[in-house]
Amino acid sequence: MDEHYLDHAATTPLHSEVLEAMLPYFELNFGNPSSLHAYGRRARQAITEARDQIAEHLNCSPKQLIFTSGGTESDNLAILGSMDALKSRGKTHIITTQIEHQAVLSVCRHLELVGFEVTYLPVDAYGRVSINDLKAAFRPTTALVSVMYGNNEVGTIQPIEEIGVICRENGILLHVDAVQALGIIPMNLSAMTVDLISFSAHKINGPKGCGLLYCYKEYLLDAQMYGGNQERKRRPGTENVANIVGFAKAVQLASSYQAEKRQHVASLRLLFEKLLSVEVGNESFCVNGHPDDHLPHILNVSFPGIDKATLLMKLDLMGIAASGGSACTSGALEDSHVLVAMGLPYEIMKSSVRFSFGYETTNEIVVDVTKKIGTIVKRLRKTN
Repeated sequence: MDEHYLDHAATTPLHSEVLEAMLPYFELNFGNPSSLHAYGRRARQAITEARDQIAEHLNCSPKQLIFTSGGTESDNLAILGSMDALKSRGKTHIITTQIEHQAVLSVCRHLELVGFEVTYLPVDAYGRVSINDLKAAFRPTTALVSVMYGNNEVGTIQPIEEIGVICRENGILLHVDAVQALGIIPMNLSAMTVDLISFSAHKINGPKGCGLLYCYKEYLLDAQMYGGNQERKRRPGTENVANIVGFAKAVQLASSYQAEKRQHVASLRLLFEKLLSVEVGNESFCVNGHPDDHLPHILNVSFPGIDKATLLMKLDLMGIAASGGSACTSGALEDSHVLVAMGLPYEIMKSSVRFSFGYETTNEIVVDVTKKIGTIVKRLRKTN
């Protein structure tokens, strides 16, 4: 049985060139970057070169990049670090949205418990925030706005440039979770009015366990861990040299083939929708998210009348990996907080499945998967 992986928004396979770049740092060049001998110097040089390479591709200063353990830590460091840095100035209010990743929402809930105030902006039926709602939420005590670039469940892209200008005009920091956008949307950090941006390696065919935080100005961020002077004292701990090298290689590859990948996954998304219309009929499914402003590699589809847990199980039995787009608790899929915030009907929420594409996804895979979806959906409708 052929297996088809359509869950690239969750993680991506490690690129062969990324693995090749990493291997020497598991074997010969295993030194601690903080050691002064030759082994340590080689490891330190590898990190320096990796940081320089990523900075070149993202168009920023290497000093503005902090390596972390992943997107979650980058989000945590950005929010906690900036709020700690500004609370002495009476800035104790943060604004975010109801559709953020849990790496942001969980931090905000923690901040509420320790005395900070948080505003959770609503979104429309497409998953976009309102600029007017954002402006109305500003207070004299507002320190930070945290808004993701592209949503990880439905792919909707937020008006980051407009939000950045408004925040900068009001002296408010802007943090952007760009984990899903990296490698899809061109990133010219020096031209963006954004103060903090989070990235993750394993979303762009790099290794798991490595992330990055761009920090516009060093004084905007207080360290959240202690024990060493690594990463300019903002993220202590012995660096994961192999993963950092792998991240740099993944960024290089993603930047080199960004336009081609964007066109490739966009065509796959269109083909997927077209073939679904043939296999199940236009009235048997609907696409969630913004029709135009969306990440091209993410397609969130609902099949009203079909339970998504059953559909995902049937797909898995046929060798197809997709996602319910929500957290799994005690073996049961919960309602997506993103779709809830979008105000979608219950029948739409309970039947939503996320398909996400990568560079190795082919037209043939999409054809095979949509045929199998058609078979599953028709069978389930007959039994309901």
